[in-house]
Amino acid sequence: MEGKKKDLFALASIPLMMTLGNSMLIPVLPIIEKEINITSFQSSLIITVYSVVAIILIPLAGYLSDKIGRKKVIIPSLLLTGIGGLIAAFAAWSMDEPYFLILVGRFLQGVGASGAFPVVIPTVGDLFKDEEEVSTGLGLIETSNTFGKVLSPIIGAALAIAIWYLPFIFIPIFSAISIILVLFMVKTPKKEQESNQTFSEFLGSLKKVFHYNGKWLMTTFIIGSINMFVLFGFLFHLSTLLEDRYLIDGVRKGLYLAIPLLFLCLASYGAGKKIGKNKIMMKWLIAIGNIIAACALFFVKSDASIVSVLFLLTIAGVGIGVSLPCLDALITEGVEKDVRGTITSLYSSMRFLGVAAGPPIIAIIMENNLSVLYWFLAALSIVAFLITLFLIKPSQKVQPSL
Repeated sequence: MEGKKKDLFALASIPLMMTLGNSMLIPVLPIIEKEINITSFQSSLIITVYSVVAIILIPLAGYLSDKIGRKKVIIPSLLLTGIGGLIAAFAAWSMDEPYFLILVGRFLQGVGASGAFPVVIPTVGDLFKDEEEVSTGLGLIETSNTFGKVLSPIIGAALAIAIWYLPFIFIPIFSAISIILVLFMVKTPKKEQESNQTFSEFLGSLKKVFHYNGKWLMTTFIIGSINMFVLFGFLFHLSTLLEDRYLIDGVRKGLYLAIPLLFLCLASYGAGKKIGKNKIMMKWLIAIGNIIAACALFFVKSDASIVSVLFLLTIAGVGIGVSLPCLDALITEGVEKDVRGTITSLYSSMRFLGVAAGPPIIAIIMENNLSVLYWFLAALSIVAFLITLFLIKPSQKVQPSL
């Protein structure tokens, strides 16, 4: 771990910057609605289009990273993310009706995102041989991802006060910082080389992985998707609630949004440090984290005091924060290096599915039946708890991929 601190620092910048580039738009969505005269559902698509294209392309990025090397996928992806941000910023700055071109820019950002953060997870797995070091490294990556979520509502709200489309302008700046750090600080592991494996051989090894490990892999995929759906769902609603009911906006709104995310970040860091290579502990922390989230969400009422709402959502955030690094570690340590990029990318696709589905579905529920919103989110967390309890069996021997 000591000799890889610079590598981890550079890799951790990717989820931090990518999260800032996406999540900082959440508190700005109500402002965007007013500025360009769109509905809540249309504004939610600014988040969703980014995630949908990433869902489709992440598995391809994972395969390419296994085939040609991690850095050769990460750096062009970060560059494309920056270009997408520039297009969205240009449209917002120069056009009377910029909505469509903003979506085009976000689409390109999603293409870039597919080869950035999802490839970081297997790269950390490549850097270390010891499972405990892998878990610690993944905990730091997940913490960086979450820390980006903590900063993003504050930074997004602060930038939007100056100019509503300024968050779009900062996306290429964030991407450029990560490109420089990865170029000069990440040393490609010696074992990472271009693979001579044919695509049919690759599919064969992938099929073998799912033959032996399909049940628990699909279970972790589903839990990751549920966790991100619940997180982005209640963040989207909280952003609207703060502005419409409590009349809180600007930087102050960003600070309120950051509270549950800060505790989620601390929980991720603590869980990543604690689990080591203990897969039994990983299972129980995932289960406990999701039941904690379910209990907290069940008691949230949108007409409650701001203190009550924030307290309960903070508890829910802690539960999700405990679950995420355990899921990362189970996936990364459970498969061999030759297919690690693809498997972890499939997992990332499922997480992005949750991110993509959360805001628009919550927007529809908000318009039709607000009273069941948090019961619905609590029920999803209970589903994650139950499938963890009955379908993840880490005591079983993990079969090799080849």
